[in-house]
Amino acid sequence: MSASVVITNPLEDAGWNNRLASSPGHSFFHTSNWARVLHESYDYQPVYAAIIENDSLLALVPVMEVRSILTGRRGVALPFTDYCEPISTDERQLRAAMDSLREYGKDAGWKYIEFRGNNYFSDDVPSFGYYYGHSMSVAKDAAHLSTDMRDSTRRNIKKAIKSGVRVEIATSMEAMTAFYRLHGMTRRMHGLPPQPFSFFRNIHEYIIAENLGLIILASYKEKYISGAVYFHFSDQAFYKYGASDRNFQELRASNLVMWEAITWYSERGYRTFCFGRTDTDAAGLRQFKNGWGAEERIINYYRYAPANEHLLGTSEPSRERGYGIFTRMPLPLLLLAGRVIYRHMG
Repeated sequence: MSASVVITNPLEDAGWNNRLASSPGHSFFHTSNWARVLHESYDYQPVYAAIIENDSLLALVPVMEVRSILTGRRGVALPFTDYCEPISTDERQLRAAMDSLREYGKDAGWKYIEFRGNNYFSDDVPSFGYYYGHSMSVAKDAAHLSTDMRDSTRRNIKKAIKSGVRVEIATSMEAMTAFYRLHGMTRRMHGLPPQPFSFFRNIHEYIIAENLGLIILASYKEKYISGAVYFHFSDQAFYKYGASDRNFQELRASNLVMWEAITWYSERGYRTFCFGRTDTDAAGLRQFKNGWGAEERIINYYRYAPANEHLLGTSEPSRERGYGIFTRMPLPLLLLAGRVIYRHMG
């Protein structure tokens, strides 16, 4: 192997995304735009182990360093990311990039490195936790997409339309603000504080405004009742955040929002559509995603302790746990909790 591993920062490489787009196995989460959001929002530092030769990306393991007085110093690939598989064209190159990160983590005093994806280790290595993932092909017309759905999904779309729910595709900051209101309501319902608004403002500035994402909102009688944020890169689309007003749940607006997104990406030549990760105990959300004809898989998370040179394996499901106190907390306090907590979580 002639090229060596370098620890690089995609924020300092103007040609990063162009190089990435020509690399097999890339995804939106490898982009410099997502790295910029994480860095600007929480001051996480990019530590990307890469092998680059003749301006081609032969291997990549992207990690952000999280420094916290509450949760310690560690590497995460990548924070607030459903999954982020490594890029490699050769097993030896991947191992070299991983070894470089292990040494970096040991020298930096990281508690562990968290890898989010299935291709970092062999199948027989125990994971620290896992989620469900769902994805589907959208390289087909609307009629074929509809045929792949469950009958109940088609009925819910028709019900939303018949009830007078309207959808709009937007990229404005006003649309992001409207979505954030719904996001706060949804997080509170689940007993979780919302991400700070600055995080979504950065998503708008570095992703939506850069034509790498969109916002879809559903309204009923001039009131926004559901919405979602989507990312896209190359020929891949990704459903990242969804929210709704539960008072209008019977209108099935979320189904219409998702259908609008799927058809929008299909009509513009995108190949795949990913629904993101799902907690193993979120039966309702899992059923919703399966209803579109998506293929279900397991997304494994691994934690490696550089100091002791071993994996922290539990093989237990991972889940985002809610707490009743947040469902009763006044909104200003809930927003404050989100601003304080999330930078320590990663």
